[in-house]
Amino acid sequence: MVARRRLLNLAATLTYDTQFSVSSPNHAFDACFHKFSSGHQPLSNLAPSSCPNIFYRENCITNCPSGLLRHLTNYGRFSSTANAQDSVTKCWACATEAPDGPFLVCSSCKSVQPLDSSVNYFQIFNLKPGYDVSTNDLERKYKDWQKKLHPDLFQCNSEQEKENSAQQSAQVINAYSVLRRPLSRADYLLQLQGIHVDKEGTVTDSELVMEIMEVRESVEDANNADTLKTLQSKIQAKLEECGTSFSTAYERHDFASAVSSVQKMSYYERVNEEIIKKL
Repeated sequence: MVARRRLLNLAATLTYDTQFSVSSPNHAFDACFHKFSSGHQPLSNLAPSSCPNIFYRENCITNCPSGLLRHLTNYGRFSSTANAQDSVTKCWACATEAPDGPFLVCSSCKSVQPLDSSVNYFQIFNLKPGYDVSTNDLERKYKDWQKKLHPDLFQCNSEQEKENSAQQSAQVINAYSVLRRPLSRADYLLQLQGIHVDKEGTVTDSELVMEIMEVRESVEDANNADTLKTLQSKIQAKLEECGTSFSTAYERHDFASAVSSVQKMSYYERVNEEIIKKL
């Protein structure tokens, strides 16, 4: 049951995948875990025939869905020859069993754990993946983690824990940097769905192109701070509008519209950066 809850937490971020589309975390988990745990039932019906991932259990080679099981195997809950019950993560220092959720620090001995690259940024801060995030709550949780992970706290500890601390702290810093900004947060949400947004690509929206050109000309012509701040307020309103559109599209799994919103946000953000430089 413990192992199942952990795997279900990972499945929660994979409710949509370009190669493995499912309707809910429970569906994703049940489909894969049931087939896998039975030992000799291939998952070819759930995986593309071109999926290169294979998973060994006992003497059986099982095809895996490229989305979910890639994350499950990377997470370390299964080993190539052991059952799930035998491969539960434990603290490297005191062997305390890992709790549900991200295992960055052992609650028993306070040892910093090795970096687990499969943990996503939302999981680090115990947040539901989504665009609408309380930045105050995020900042509070970030500071709490740094009080436990900062490398300066482990200067007298073992080399392993120094390394663990440096890696975990860097991951938390990067996670905070990504999630606290609307544009990078939206882009990261799409990355979790296996979607790459080409923010440098050619814009096909002629109205957006004309609008950006006009705003940039206004920025170049502006000769005082008040004018620039007025332009900045307009750009900020556009960014918030795009953010709302992204949030709605993402929740509806309308990823084409979500990608379009991120592309628009990236262009408005560049104009905003130009204004900031000139202020």
